[in-house]
Amino acid sequence: MGKQSFIHGAMILLAAGIINRMLGFVPRIVLPRIIGAEGVGLYQMGYPLLIVLLTLITGGIPLAVAKLVAEAESRKDEQRIRVVLSAALLISTGLSFLFFVGILLSGEWIATHLFTDRRVHYTFIAMSPILILVALSSVYRGYFQGRHNMIPTASSQIAETLVRTVTALLLAYWLLPYGIHIAAAGAMSGVMLGEFFGLLVLLLHFKIHKTKELTEWSERFRTAGAIKPRSAIRQLLDISVPVTGSKLVGSGSYFLESIMIIQSLAAAGIATAVATAQYGALQGMVIPILLLPNALTYSLAISLIPSLSEAAARKDFRTIHKRLHQSLRLALVTGAPFAVIMFVLADPLCYFLYHDNEVGGMLKMMAPVALFIYFQGPLQAALQALDRPGTALLNTFVGASIKLVLIVLLATKPQFGIIGAVFAISMNIVLVTLLHWNSVSRLLNFSMRTSDFGKVGLGMLLMGAACYMIMHSPWTSQSFVRFAASCSGGLLLYLFLMMRFKLIDKFDLLRIPWIGKLIFKWL
Repeated sequence: MGKQSFIHGAMILLAAGIINRMLGFVPRIVLPRIIGAEGVGLYQMGYPLLIVLLTLITGGIPLAVAKLVAEAESRKDEQRIRVVLSAALLISTGLSFLFFVGILLSGEWIATHLFTDRRVHYTFIAMSPILILVALSSVYRGYFQGRHNMIPTASSQIAETLVRTVTALLLAYWLLPYGIHIAAAGAMSGVMLGEFFGLLVLLLHFKIHKTKELTEWSERFRTAGAIKPRSAIRQLLDISVPVTGSKLVGSGSYFLESIMIIQSLAAAGIATAVATAQYGALQGMVIPILLLPNALTYSLAISLIPSLSEAAARKDFRTIHKRLHQSLRLALVTGAPFAVIMFVLADPLCYFLYHDNEVGGMLKMMAPVALFIYFQGPLQAALQALDRPGTALLNTFVGASIKLVLIVLLATKPQFGIIGAVFAISMNIVLVTLLHWNSVSRLLNFSMRTSDFGKVGLGMLLMGAACYMIMHSPWTSQSFVRFAASCSGGLLLYLFLMMRFKLIDKFDLLRIPWIGKLIFKWL
């Protein structure tokens, strides 16, 4: 089984993440054109509940599996790895089936009484099989991550995104004549098919690379010898429950956020269909653009957990500081230019993507907090890997509480409406990231060079000025050509500045899978 270094593994996931974001963004662009903002609202309303249930089912299980497998592999204890994997599969499949039945029985009541739009029930039905599929996939991804093999995770993500992109759009288009609520459910069915194929890819990798055939539960437990499955389950729960609690605060607040936004907009006198459309614009159009560069921080966080866990087990604080600094530096340097584009070019960006200028105002408002989002992933992963999930839980809870209070105070007022919800979400992002930073810096006595922030800030300022001048100079009447030139010119200037400031070097470029050498030779 191939084993990669921390940075190499992160770069593999980053490359896959970029491909996934590019593929996954296609339905984000096309779906609103097929079913409209109201249909996107019905589609998006299913996600908060789905995320809450997936948090309860998988929550900290992948992290716990990755952590225990990494520790066992460092001791060459293959027997323990098998028991950990078996116990994790037992926990996840049992919980997923329980919630699968629960959503089928209670979905209509939730749609009618909590979201005030009973049409969401069809989306709930379509998404219910996803619970079982993701439960299985998350365990195998945790297993491979613990083995420091990021290729199965990357390839399964690409397969999942590719299938989801095609099937979600086709099903939405074919089912549109039956109503936008059926089309929205069809799009969610495409998500389910994507998860199914992603799981198949993981199982194929497992079959190829496994150390020993794991078939029936009795055989798995019989071969475990002196290592008791009950002990493995207890250890998994000891690690995963606090992490699940931390994630549940975030996903639970997202679920409450969706309900409270809809309810607050209704209290502000906005009609149900309009409120659904506004919610769809925020969650289905603005947030996906904002999270587009999050592929990097996700890949960094996934690679960071087993790396920091092994270093912490050896009490190797030098490696911990090095890995954390690498992660945050990459998040800062790579996320900054996207934040500039989202702020300076928000209106044309949203117009060319969605043919909707009004969405640009919300994107511009949220663009300044983008860097906080990209920092948050590695910081939270560091707290979890260093056995501080309770700290991450408290930080997330504080931010979520303030966010929900602000939504009620602002979104219920007609003069604010959906803009009040945007402000509340932005404040939550900033606060949680700052709390995570404070916790990590106090725990590890960790800090970053102020000059790094100054250099990136100067690069962002110069890039923003270049983008603005290219976009608003009348050198051509073709607005799309000016937009494309503005983005390209700004990014090239930023890349040149980062290399001059020595925040990006040739080794960073060469570590990028597949295209790193080409970029290096071109530059």
